[in-house]
Amino acid sequence: MRQTTVIESDSFCMNTEITYKAFGEKAALAVSEAKAVLLRFENILSRFIPNSEVSMINQHAGKGYVNISSETFEVLLCASLLSEISQGIFDITVGPLIDLWYYKHFFQVPEDERIRHVLSLVNFHDLMLNSDEKSVSLRRSEQSIDLGGIGKGYVSDCLIKTLQKYGIVSAFINIGGNVSTLGNKPDGSSWSVGIRHPRHDGCLIGAVKVTGKAVVTSGDYERYFIDRAGKRRHHILDPTTGYPAESGLISVTVVADSAMIADALSTAIFVAGMDKGLGYLAQFPGVDVVLVDNHQQVFITQGLKEIYQAVEGINVIMI
Repeated sequence: MRQTTVIESDSFCMNTEITYKAFGEKAALAVSEAKAVLLRFENILSRFIPNSEVSMINQHAGKGYVNISSETFEVLLCASLLSEISQGIFDITVGPLIDLWYYKHFFQVPEDERIRHVLSLVNFHDLMLNSDEKSVSLRRSEQSIDLGGIGKGYVSDCLIKTLQKYGIVSAFINIGGNVSTLGNKPDGSSWSVGIRHPRHDGCLIGAVKVTGKAVVTSGDYERYFIDRAGKRRHHILDPTTGYPAESGLISVTVVADSAMIADALSTAIFVAGMDKGLGYLAQFPGVDVVLVDNHQQVFITQGLKEIYQAVEGINVIMI
């Protein structure tokens, strides 16, 4: 029997580490093109690259429409849908708020007055999409979009499609914790994706066994600082308050067919909390979640019953 070619590789892009594992005769070519696709998407979706399409949208805020690629339009359309479903809990117009908290005052809580001013700029209804022209506009100057809660997921989906073009039927891609799988492992077993413990470095709360699914986690432990009052100030902001979300959840993992949906939903549910978040799931059949609350209690939805493996000593509640 001819041995299956396996390619394991890594790269750094979109400000994060990416790992690839692909099996197939054209695995090397497939991964090489996937890296090129990833770089292209960074150059159109990153708001930190001056000539990207997202930067052009932000630079023209309040000045009119900008023509964009069909790919960028697709991301913005999905983001708008999630914003409608969540009634603004998920909102990509949070760019000014993110800038205020993290890129200018990293270890300092901004003044209330500044938060209120910036919060007035956050409104997904001000993102206007023209599907005929594939163009987009932000209604007011100073507004800006940030795709941190959805972009990596969209790119993950595109990378899986790139691998499939080369006949790859078994692969694993991890973009900074956004995991996408293609098929099963070559031996026919499922991929096992570990879920990090939100309070113990190097430990897991469990793992999910998946086939051709995406597994995306949002947590309060990735980027945060402790303020002068001893309060944890993490990077996932609530667009309704202007402050880091305090929903009672500290980690949300979404398992879905689409990494883009999983990415956006993990953010929305984290901000919304368990009750509202589970309500969002009703709009997405076949999507499941692992939730960890601020008491470090773990909850999983019914669809994960047969594929979730808890770490010994960690109790799990089915919801």
